[in-house]
Amino acid sequence: MAMYMLAFIAFALDLARRSADVTAAASQAASDKAAAGQAATASSSLETAESRGSTGRPVATLTRTDTDAPQVQARQSPVLRVALALTVLGFLLHLTAVVTRGVAAGRVPWANMYEFGLTGTLLIIAVYLVVLLRIDLRFLGTFITGLVLVLLGIAAVDFYVEIVPLPPALQSAWLVIHVFVASAGTAFFALGFALSVLQLVQHRREVGGADLTRLKLKFLATLPTAERLENLAYRTNIVGFILWTFTLIAGAIWAERAWGRYWGWDTKEVWTFIIWVIYAGYIHARATRGWRGSRSAWLAIIGFLAVMFNFSVVNLFFKGLHAYSGL
Repeated sequence: MAMYMLAFIAFALDLARRSADVTAAASQAASDKAAAGQAATASSSLETAESRGSTGRPVATLTRTDTDAPQVQARQSPVLRVALALTVLGFLLHLTAVVTRGVAAGRVPWANMYEFGLTGTLLIIAVYLVVLLRIDLRFLGTFITGLVLVLLGIAAVDFYVEIVPLPPALQSAWLVIHVFVASAGTAFFALGFALSVLQLVQHRREVGGADLTRLKLKFLATLPTAERLENLAYRTNIVGFILWTFTLIAGAIWAERAWGRYWGWDTKEVWTFIIWVIYAGYIHARATRGWRGSRSAWLAIIGFLAVMFNFSVVNLFFKGLHAYSGL
């Protein structure tokens, strides 16, 4: 957590540097525009004088104002490299914690809420680092490390339990498959959630106007467009949806092995299905109904909030056959 905290600070410093770059670029653009305006005025005055000399009447001139918000190319920064190095170091320490918990327990380390939180946050960082190999999402570093810090803190403070023997229902190979795939799906949903939140903010900036000097979040001008962020979120959530579909199927098979039925309307089962329906609706609405922009982003955000509700509130306050996943 200390490494993730330092990485969070470094990523935040990078966003501050981006904002400074945007301010400098906006000032330079204003200076260039003023210089161009002075040159155009001088040229227009000369043409008007020449025109009056020939006809005795002034000639009208047309001017055009460009109101498009400029996109500023982000510079490579040493602090960003430090942030990534700290994130990788934090991931290695995190991985060590998960492995040692599993060795101490003599089983896979995701049999209760503390262990699920420990493993789930590890997979969020893992997915983020793997995606970075293909797509430059370093601008999400503050969001991802901040989210992992919060979830790890809650798991360590509120959900920690000593190692205890597994209940009979969990003594199955399906524990390895079902819960791990659910954790991986949650990791992809978390990344899609971060992209969707940023998409909404970027869309607000793009619609709001071009005066970057008046925006508090100036670094947005260095990030991809809202449309690009939406496409990235969609692709990420599709992967998460596939994994969640397998989670639902594997859970039904495990339920039949453990309790003799595939579906019993247990609270945990119902909420797992609700999450599946939300993301299925998100993918269907965007692909066939043309739900683009803010509407699709809000569906993705609602889906991830349902995942968090299922992990926290359902486990803690609803009784059922999955009560062993709580404290």
